[in-house]
Amino acid sequence: MLSVSLSKETQTLQCGAKTTAKPTTTSIMTKKPVSVQVHHVIWVSWKLVILLCVLVSFVALFRLHIQYEVPSSSAAPFRRVVRSRGPNDGFKGPDKIAFLFLVRRDLPLDFLWESFFENAAVANFSIYIHTAPGFVFDESTTRSKFFYGRQLSNSIQVGWGESSMIAAERLLLEAALEDPANQRFVLVSDSCVPLYNFSYVYNYLMASPRSFVDSFLDGKEGRYHPKMSPVIPKEQWRKGSQWISLIRSHAEVIVDDEIIFPVFKKLCKRRPPVDASKGKLNLKLQKQHNCIPDEHYVQTLLAMCGLEGELERRTLTYTQWNQSAAKMENKGWHPTTFTYANAGPQKIKEIKHINHVYYETEFRTEWCRTNNKSVPCFLFARKFSRGAAMRLLSEGVVGPFDTSALLNASW
Repeated sequence: MLSVSLSKETQTLQCGAKTTAKPTTTSIMTKKPVSVQVHHVIWVSWKLVILLCVLVSFVALFRLHIQYEVPSSSAAPFRRVVRSRGPNDGFKGPDKIAFLFLVRRDLPLDFLWESFFENAAVANFSIYIHTAPGFVFDESTTRSKFFYGRQLSNSIQVGWGESSMIAAERLLLEAALEDPANQRFVLVSDSCVPLYNFSYVYNYLMASPRSFVDSFLDGKEGRYHPKMSPVIPKEQWRKGSQWISLIRSHAEVIVDDEIIFPVFKKLCKRRPPVDASKGKLNLKLQKQHNCIPDEHYVQTLLAMCGLEGELERRTLTYTQWNQSAAKMENKGWHPTTFTYANAGPQKIKEIKHINHVYYETEFRTEWCRTNNKSVPCFLFARKFSRGAAMRLLSEGVVGPFDTSALLNASW
C-alpha cells in the first residue's frame, strides 16, 4: 500500500501539481477531458496543415502542367501565345524587306552595303542593327548614311553559343514588326555580303510566300537534352543555319514564344572549350551537355508549331565550311574566311550556280525553287573580309564602286 501511494504521489509531481496530496477521483475526472481536448485540437490542426500543403502542391503542379504541356507529334500543333498587334493591312505602299544586322560592334563591310542600298528605293527596305550596348552608328562610326541611328536602344551583351544570341535575334524581329510594311525579315551578320543587286534580292524574296529556314533532323549529334521532354519532344528537335529569312507570320511566332525559349535558355548551353590550364578539370567539363542554341531554336520552334510545310528548308546565306586539322580533336567546324585572294569571279560564279543542297542525315536533296521555278540557292554569303568585299565591288558583283577611295580613307 505504501508503495502504491508513493507512486501516485510521484506521478502527481511530474504533472506539475501544486500539492503532493493524492489526487481525488473528482480531480482526475476534471483534468482528463482537458488533456484529451488539447490533443484533439493539435491533431485536427496538423491535419489541416497537411491538407493545405497537399492542396498548394496540387495547384502548383497543375499550373506547371498547363504551362508546359505540349502534345505529341501525332496530336495537333501546340498552341502558342498570340500577342495583340495592330492590323497589318493598315499601311499603304510597297512591302519592305527588313534587314536585321546582328553584329559584334561596327559594320566593317558597310561600304559594300552602301552600294547595295543605293540602288534600291528607300520605300522597299528598312534596317535594324543589334550591336554592343551603348554603341551608336553615326558619322564617326560608319561610312554609310543608311546605318545612322539604326541601332536598337535595348540591345544586350551577346556571347557565341549562348542563349543571348537568340535573344538578340528576337529583339531585332520585335523591333522590325513594329512597322506593318515589313513583310520579309532577313538576318545577316557583320561578315555577310549580298551576291546580287537589290532588285534581284527583292524580287526573289517577294515572289515566295514561304520562309527560308535551313532545317533538318539532328540525327548525329547529341545536342538534345532529355530534360527538354515533354516540352520539346525529341522527334521535333531540328538543326540548321542561324541565317534565316522569314515571312511576317513566322517572325511573329518567334517573338510571341513564351514556352520554348525559356527551355533553351535553361538546357541548351555550349560546352566549355578545352583549356590546357585547367588540367584534369577538363574531363569533368567535357562531360557537360553541349548545345548551340542559335542552330536549333528557330527550326525547332517552327517544327513544333506545325509550320514546316510553309518553309523552304534551306538558308539563303552561303557558308563554306572547313575542318581545321588543329581542331579535329574538338570536332570544331569553322567557316572559311574569304579574302581578296580567294574571292575571285570564278568562286563567286560557283556559289551563284549552286541549285541544290543535300542533307545527309535525312537523305534529302533540297532543290532550290521559288513557286516551282528553279532559282539559285543563295542570295548572300559569309564570312568575307574587308579585302574580299572590296574585290566584289571593284568587279561589279554588287554595283559600281571606286575602291581607291577606301584605300585612302583613314578608317
